[in-house]
Amino acid sequence: MTLQELENQVLALPPRKKAEIIQSLTQTINIGAKGITKTPGVCGGEACIAGTRIAVWLLVEAHRLGITEAQLLQDYSHISAADLVNAWIYADAYPEEIEAAIRANEVA
Repeated sequence: MTLQELENQVLALPPRKKAEIIQSLTQTINIGAKGITKTPGVCGGEACIAGTRIAVWLLVEAHRLGITEAQLLQDYSHISAADLVNAWIYADAYPEEIEAAIRANEVA
């Protein structure tokens, strides 16, 4: 099957089935940020360090506020430097998603 044939089949599906496919692909695609997961019902489905409830947007915002990587690793002792690298890669790949999450979680 060619990519075009697959695309045509997916486009012919009802919206609910398309959404299921997108959700499945989102959970399995490796964009270079291994160790980042999005799980429905966990942290609002936000991208998190795998096996934790530490959201990527939270790490990005903390870093912007001047918290160093060393301090993040100390504060979150169960994550590794590789986890932070993966979080930065994910944030670079999906800046709009991260910005929206930061705005949605701002304290008034």
